[in-house]
Amino acid sequence: MTDAQHPGHVDFGTFVLSLGSSALMHLGEIQHPETSEAKENLALARQTIDLLAMLQEKTKGNLTDEETRFLRDLLSDLRLKFVEKNRAAR
Repeated sequence: MTDAQHPGHVDFGTFVLSLGSSALMHLGEIQHPETSEAKENLALARQTIDLLAMLQEKTKGNLTDEETRFLRDLLSDLRLKFVEKNRAAR
């Protein structure tokens, strides 16, 4: 059995997707899995987006083209949603 076939295996894409889902939850875009509530917490959303940006910077040159595009596109989408939510909160 390869690592990718191992139950519970986490690869880079899964890790990034998990962080992206957390950011979406904090943006109030998706429900919390335990409470089924969608609540905004822009401070936590920003922290998670900043974490993804740091990950992007620290892994530059070490990712596949697909991983690079996925992380770039995810960050772009999350930043746009954050700006929209931040403007609406004012």
